[in-house]
Amino acid sequence: MEENSQEEVTSLVNSIFEVTDFTKTEFSLEFKIEDFEFKSKFEDLARRLENKSFVCKLEKRNDEKFVIIQKFSPKKQRKWMSASWTPRILFIVVISFVMIDGYYRTSRTNLIVEIGDPFQMAIIYTLGLLGILGTHELGHIIASKAHKLKTSWPYFIPGIPILGIPTFGAFIQSRGLTINRNILFDVAIAGPIAGLVIAIIVSLYGAYTAPVLDQEIAESLFANQILVEWEQGEPLLMTASLAVFGKGGEGHEVIMTPIMFAAWIGFLITFLNLLPAWQLDGGHMARTLLGQKIHRYATYGSMLVLVLLNYWLMAILILVMSRKNPSATPLDDISPLTKNRKFAYIGIIILAILCAPLPSGLFSGILP
Repeated sequence: MEENSQEEVTSLVNSIFEVTDFTKTEFSLEFKIEDFEFKSKFEDLARRLENKSFVCKLEKRNDEKFVIIQKFSPKKQRKWMSASWTPRILFIVVISFVMIDGYYRTSRTNLIVEIGDPFQMAIIYTLGLLGILGTHELGHIIASKAHKLKTSWPYFIPGIPILGIPTFGAFIQSRGLTINRNILFDVAIAGPIAGLVIAIIVSLYGAYTAPVLDQEIAESLFANQILVEWEQGEPLLMTASLAVFGKGGEGHEVIMTPIMFAAWIGFLITFLNLLPAWQLDGGHMARTLLGQKIHRYATYGSMLVLVLLNYWLMAILILVMSRKNPSATPLDDISPLTKNRKFAYIGIIILAILCAPLPSGLFSGILP
């Protein structure tokens, strides 16, 4: 570390903290501090050092606190990831896939009961599904900006239309340093909550417009394999949406329209993100509350839940990805999560259960 830089950093740290010891190594500066109220001070230091291309970390050893400072070298992004056209092209591709998927699903539904023009329904389907995913990412972006973190535009992930789901969700890249547990928690919780609000609205609209078949007609369609059993699970929030309009239950079958399918995807993605696993949103929240060791066990527990729900591929994906980068670590991993955020996490667990694709539900048949 250059002498001028060292003097500047040392002066800055001494102006913020009560420093009782100082150690210099080849690549870092280490300050022993005695401050009891260090959380906000460290946050201020981290932001000021980031502007000077330095990164600091707070460590605790034998009940003593140390600030470690090193020169910050930003990771080089792949060219295609840093290009401004990448998220735009992905967004266009996803819109096309969702439109194709919505058109196909509407056409198939119309063979049984007329629900509308395939093109018009595809537009509503696209607005509903991308509205859920886009609002999810917007929640992350707003929370990041509130904490002065820079982020990328959302990268929408194309899926497999017609044969599967047309999009596998979206993600943003953080271009700032996560300073403490509170910030990591806030950014993580904002996305699923924002997206879930839209998913509930889409689910209610889908439940309101979903056609219902008499049991005798439905049994005939089952016999001719025009309708097949829905085996992907049904979230309790979707069951509640149907109950609001007196649909579902025994004696009749509710058709899974494209709008209801969009809501189902939204609930599924919300459920997956709320799992306390790996670096999913729920994983970040669990990491801030439970710590690194217990978070690892929570990741394994989440994989078991996915296996029990017959979502093997997602469980395997989490296993593979968690081996490379198990969890996010804030610069200040000493300061505990606030009580309000701890209580909020109880609500997150409840929401995860309500969004889970449970094996039994009110839908007994959908279009193939």
